[in-house]
Amino acid sequence: MQRCHSFVRRWGMGFAMGFGVSIALGGASVAAAQEFTGSGLVTARVTLAGCTDAAISGEMLLVERPSSEGVKQVEVALVLNGMPPGRHAVHIHETAACTPCAAAGGHFDPGPNSNPSPDGNHPFHSGDLVNITINSSGRGVMYTTTSRITLSPGPLSVFDANGSAIIVHVDPDTYCPGGPVANCAGGARQACGIVVPH
Repeated sequence: MQRCHSFVRRWGMGFAMGFGVSIALGGASVAAAQEFTGSGLVTARVTLAGCTDAAISGEMLLVERPSSEGVKQVEVALVLNGMPPGRHAVHIHETAACTPCAAAGGHFDPGPNSNPSPDGNHPFHSGDLVNITINSSGRGVMYTTTSRITLSPGPLSVFDANGSAIIVHVDPDTYCPGGPVANCAGGARQACGIVVPH
């Protein structure tokens, strides 16, 4: 657990300390990835771009830890640049499509009683993550862990028949404490990226 957490933090800190957001991992990030070669970890990668603002860019790394239990945990690290300051909702969406951002569909919620409506079944979706806070320079880093998804095959895999995408929203997620209320889960879509195996 500690080694995986260290990997995710080092990956995120590499970008936060000046490696920038790019398609290829660089510097300490590559060294961190090589350290875990053969460790049994399953990883995925997301490159995010603004839905309408070309100045927005980001990277996400997802790392699933091996588990002898039925429930697996996935570490998530997200780095964003060019975003408006403040808190923004981050969710896994049900379709691997970002052109336009609406093509990503609703929230990832693969259960037998699936309800992908963002404001209608929140915060119970498999794809619900925590908000990211963006500073005054337009940059933000978010780390979290979820047991609601897997990267490996199974009923909670983000790599189902139509894949998955990450959406960052204009507003924060309030987690909809009053039930279904329009835009309580973050409102309009600000950035999108497709989840791909890494």
